[in-house]
Amino acid sequence: MTPQTRVQFLLEGSDLSEGQFREAQAERDGRPVWLVVTRRAGTVRGWLNVCPHAGRALNWAPDRFLVDDAGNLVCSAHGAVFEPSAGECIAGPCRGDRLRQAPVTECGGSIVYIAGD
Repeated sequence: MTPQTRVQFLLEGSDLSEGQFREAQAERDGRPVWLVVTRRAGTVRGWLNVCPHAGRALNWAPDRFLVDDAGNLVCSAHGAVFEPSAGECIAGPCRGDRLRQAPVTECGGSIVYIAGD
């Protein structure tokens, strides 16, 4: 981390169960950004809450996401399906594309966003 790095609290680690998707807000370059965070195999992962197909939010309501029977994230707008380990679109209109990763981690029981330079 550099002197310009800021750690922003997103949510308590206990508020993110294995396989669950949650919405969180952070700030980047003075503007709010919406994120999707999940926990897979104990590791927290995060992406911008923007579908690469049409630039719309993935959730259907605040902090509410569609998930298929295999635990994949499903875009509520056009049905693109994203596998939760790398955020790759495995079905739907943007197949082969991927969600844009966000720098999130779990530290001291909290899930945080690392805002860089």
